Formats: sequence, C-alpha cells, structure tokens
Amino acid sequence: MTKKSLILFAHGARDPNWAEPFRRLRALTQAGLPDVAVELAFLELMTPDLPQLAAQQIADGAQQVTIVPVFLGQGGHVRRDLPVLIEQLRRDHPGVAFQVAAAAGEDDGVLQALAHYCVSSSGR
Repeated sequence: MTKKSLILFAHGARDPNWAEPFRRLRALTQAGLPDVAVELAFLELMTPDLPQLAAQQIADGAQQVTIVPVFLGQGGHVRRDLPVLIEQLRRDHPGVAFQVAAAAGEDDGVLQALAHYCVSSSGR
C-alpha cells in the first residue's frame, strides 16, 4: 500500500495566531483521513515551509504527496511561486508522486460554504 501525505499549503503571517484556523482545518482534515499524514506548511513567515515538510514526510515513508493550497484564489503565489516549489520537489524527490490541487477558493463547495456564512452573518 502506498503511503500518502496531504500537505495543506498556506501563506503564513507574522502573527502566530493567524494560523489557528489552518491548524483547526488540519485537525478536521486529519480526522477525515486517518490513514494519511495531514500536515500544514507555509509559503513564508512561518515554519515549516513546503520543501522542509515534504522532505520530512518523504523521510517518514510518504510515496505520494498531495498539496492543497488553502488560498482563496489562484493569485501569484499559487500560479507562480507554487509551481516553482513543486518543480524543485520533483527534482529533489524523483521517486515520489506529487499532486497539486486547485486553490481551495476555486472549489464550488468552498464558495458555497463561504456564501452561506456571509448570508447568515447578515442577520437575515
């Protein structure tokens, strides 16, 4: 059986409290995928970064790594920075299968959940 890893990839911030919703998301995701190592990596300002975390997961035996950008849209970080990181990961770990999901905000279900939240917040 192929050992799998799922990395939630977020931007990062100077304020450590910024990451709390992402930590909760990681825990919720891990609960839904008990046989997969689910971790959180950051583009900048926080650790671990994506190369560090992927290398750790691979050292722990991951043969398939899925990266889920938990960004609202496909901005420059997802369109430009992430492909460069993925290309480097593929060069550094040629025996590992890397998959990259679309930014979370591109998913209709995510947008529906956010719209529901916005509507319910309006007090209607």
